[in-house]
Amino acid sequence: MNTQATTSNDPDVIVIGGGPSGATTSTILAQRGKKVHLVERDHFPRFHIGESLIPETYWVLERLGMLKKMQKSHFVKKHSVQFVTEHGKLSEPFYFFDNKPHECSQTWQVLRSEFDQMMLDNAREHGVTVEEGVRVLEVLFDGDRATGVRVQYEDGTIRDLHSKVVVDASGQSCLIQSRLGLRQWDPDLKKAALWTYWKGAYRDTGRDEGATIVMQTKGKKGWFWYIPLHDDILSVGVVASFDYLFKDRETKDHEKIYFEEVERCPGLIPRLEGAERVAPFRVMKEYSYRATKAAGDGWVMVGDAFGFLDPLYSSGVLLALASGNLAADAIADGLDKGDTSEAQLRSWEPNFKLGMDRMRKLVCAFYDGFSFGRFVKRNPTLKGRVTDLLIGDLFEEKVDVVWEPMEEIRLEQEAEKLAKAASTM
Repeated sequence: MNTQATTSNDPDVIVIGGGPSGATTSTILAQRGKKVHLVERDHFPRFHIGESLIPETYWVLERLGMLKKMQKSHFVKKHSVQFVTEHGKLSEPFYFFDNKPHECSQTWQVLRSEFDQMMLDNAREHGVTVEEGVRVLEVLFDGDRATGVRVQYEDGTIRDLHSKVVVDASGQSCLIQSRLGLRQWDPDLKKAALWTYWKGAYRDTGRDEGATIVMQTKGKKGWFWYIPLHDDILSVGVVASFDYLFKDRETKDHEKIYFEEVERCPGLIPRLEGAERVAPFRVMKEYSYRATKAAGDGWVMVGDAFGFLDPLYSSGVLLALASGNLAADAIADGLDKGDTSEAQLRSWEPNFKLGMDRMRKLVCAFYDGFSFGRFVKRNPTLKGRVTDLLIGDLFEEKVDVVWEPMEEIRLEQEAEKLAKAASTM
């Protein structure tokens, strides 16, 4: 317990973590006239996965003053997402602009080390005090209220920093979530990912050059992401159940597992012909989770520190930016009226969770074997609403019209499977 009150020299808000959610929260708070101190464990640039943006990030990037920087960058422009079946058949592209003719429908495939550096530098430009190479040892509490953080500098010095609000944007370190026992693992999304990077792999041209491609493996046991980055680099990774990918097979060697799955992905094999692997293999295990609440008295969690959703539709950076955007306004409003209670700091949470739940429904439908092709053929007027979801338009009720017909198709597919199994008995 720490009972030291804040002083006039203390910041209004301490933000833990300089990734997209922390940079977003701190920048907006600074724009609203708040004194913000951001502490980051690493020195940027640093590696991070999650390279594919979706269009609805546009609006937060615009608010942050990042749009012109993105437009001038060398990041690959992304106009669509495409799906490849377990048999190697390419779906009709979901072109974002055709659904929403606005410049927001063009987004980017980013190298996260560069993108995150740009975001953090942008926070500095808006007046945020940023310290890198600073490890947060613990969040300080007075009873249930957060009062600051205890940090350790690279020379070993330990200090207590105090503020009216602490924002946990520590990513999957989940400092507050772990301390308070708030984490709930997603029972239906116990997935794992294994990925690497290639140079010289096949790239589409024209409007399809920057498309994210989702490729199913045989038997729909998993799927590969195929993301074109600049400098002729492609990010290619497989996602499947944790048990399938790492437990239920003879080898534990990541390279062997990866190439076993490549051989099970007809849509991928020709794209890697003649390509050179230029990075080691990386792994993330059992990663879908969410906290039971996003805030308490004097503290808020944003981005991955609050929850992480399966990467299938590239929603990670959008959820980071959206949570930071919404939470920053709730914090600033609370500071303006002297109310940093749990009720005030959670005021943004219900709408955000609804959006997260919508994306989760789409993810679960895919893993249940949902066919986008069959859905669009059966419901051509709803293709736009599905595209809205793929764009990241998660916070509007208009997209909810897709769930009932989607469930009908799921039940049909389930009945077909049962009938087929019965006929072979």
